[in-house]
Amino acid sequence: MFGSKPGPREAQADGLTLFHDIERPYARGGRRAWLAGCVLAAVALVCVAVAGALLSPAAGATDFAQKNLAPCAGHLFGTDWMGRDMLARTLAGIATSLAVGTLSAAVSSVIALALATVAALGGPRADAVVSWLIDLVMGIPHLILIILVSYALGRGAVGVTVGVALTHWPSLTRVLRAEIMQLRAQPFMACSRALGISGMRMALTHAVPYVLPQYLVGLVLLFPHAILHEASITFLGFGLSPEQPAIGVILSEAMGYLTAGSWWLAVFPGLVLLLVVLMFDRMGSGLRCLVSPQGVQS
Repeated sequence: MFGSKPGPREAQADGLTLFHDIERPYARGGRRAWLAGCVLAAVALVCVAVAGALLSPAAGATDFAQKNLAPCAGHLFGTDWMGRDMLARTLAGIATSLAVGTLSAAVSSVIALALATVAALGGPRADAVVSWLIDLVMGIPHLILIILVSYALGRGAVGVTVGVALTHWPSLTRVLRAEIMQLRAQPFMACSRALGISGMRMALTHAVPYVLPQYLVGLVLLFPHAILHEASITFLGFGLSPEQPAIGVILSEAMGYLTAGSWWLAVFPGLVLLLVVLMFDRMGSGLRCLVSPQGVQS
C-alpha cells in the first residue's frame, strides 16, 4: 500500500491491494473433474453389477474339457478346476458383494442417522446411552462381531447383511452427532424449543436436512468397508454359502490351487475387488470435496 510495490503475499485486483492471494482449490475445472470422477465411478459400478447379474447363469456352467485353462482370448480370466469361466464367476461374485454391501451399508447408515439424532436432540440421558453403545460396539473388533452375528443367524446372505449392518454405524454416528450438536447451539433451534416444537419435528425439518451432505458421504464410504468385510468372513467360511459365486468363496477355493500354478484363480478376482473398493473410495472423496464449503462456493 501507499505506493509501494506488492509484496510476495499481495495481489492487485480491481485497483485495490489485497494482502492475501485468492485461493481457489477448485479452479481450472477441479470441481468438474471431481464430479466427473464420481459419475464415471458410479456408472462403472452399475455396469459391473448389471454384467454380474446377467452372467450369473454362465458363472455356474461347467466344462471339464476346458478346466484349468490359463487366461486366453476365449477366457480372459482363465477357467477353474471345473472348467467354469473365471470372468463370469468374478463378475457374478462382485454383483453379489455389491448387493450385500449396498443393503448392509444403507441399513447401517440409517441406524447411524437415527442414533445421532436421538443423542443430539434427546437430552443428556439419551446422549449417554448412545455414547455407551458406540463405545461398546467399537470396543469389539469388527470381524469378530460380524462372525458372531452371522453365525448366530445361520450364516448366509441374511446373516452377513445383518452382521455388517450392526457393526458399521458407530463412526458415522459420531460424525453426525457432532454436526447436529453444532446445529442445536444455533439461536433458531432455541426459538423452536421455546415455541414448543417437538423434537421429532425439529429432527425432520432441521437436523436431517442439515446433515444430509455428511450422511451421503458417510454412506458412500461405508460401501467399501461392507464389501471387504463380507468378502473376509466369506473367505473364512462364516459368510455366504459355497454355492454362491461370491468373491470370498472364489478366493477361498483358489487357495488350494495356487501351489499348482493356477495363479489366475486368485489374482484377477482380487484385483477386481480392489478396483471396486477404490471406485467407492473415489466416489466418497469426490462427494466430500463437492459438499465442503470451498467446493460449494467455488
